[in-house]
Amino acid sequence: MEAAALVRPDRLWSAQEVLARPSPVAAAAGVYGWHFEQPPSPDLDAGRLLYVGIAPRYMSNRTSTQNLRKRVRYHYRGNAAGSTLRLTLGCLLGLELRRVGSGKRMTFGKVGEATLSQWMADNARVCWLEHGEPWTLESQLISRLDLPLNLDQNRHNAFHSRLKELRAQARRRARELPVTS
Repeated sequence: MEAAALVRPDRLWSAQEVLARPSPVAAAAGVYGWHFEQPPSPDLDAGRLLYVGIAPRYMSNRTSTQNLRKRVRYHYRGNAAGSTLRLTLGCLLGLELRRVGSGKRMTFGKVGEATLSQWMADNARVCWLEHGEPWTLESQLISRLDLPLNLDQNRHNAFHSRLKELRAQARRRARELPVTS
C-alpha cells in the first residue's frame, strides 16, 4: 500500500537537502510525510511518521498552484500563518504566537520563526509520494494511521483534543498581546 512509502520510507530528506537547488522534491501533486528525530513533545515518539500533508489541496472552484516542492520547502522556511505544521510545532515547542502586520495573521515573529526553522532543520525529516489526487490518499492515511499532529479529519486520534486546545490557547494569548511587525 502507498502508506508504506510514508510510514517506512526508503529515504528521509533534511531541510538542507530540500532547500538546495535543484531541490530533490518533485514539482508535482502528492502527499508528504514528516518524521522527527526529536519529537516536538515528550508524549510523542521519535523517528516515526507524525504528520501528513498534501499539495495541492482539493479546490472545486479554481486550480491550485501548489505542488510538493513548494509546500515542503515552505514548511521548512515559511511561517505559522501559512503552515499548519509550523503552527502546531511552534505551539508544542512553547514558542509565543503573535499577531503580525495588520493583526489578522499570526506567526511566531521573526525570532520565533527562525528558532522554529532551526529546530526543524535539526529534527524534522520529510518524505513524499507523487499522487494525482492527494486529498483522497490523505483521507485514507488519516483514518488508518496514528498521525497525532494532523487535526483535520483526525478527531479519533488520542492527541487531537490536547493539540487543538494548545493551539487555541496560543491564539487566545496572541489576541491579548500587541501586534508586532
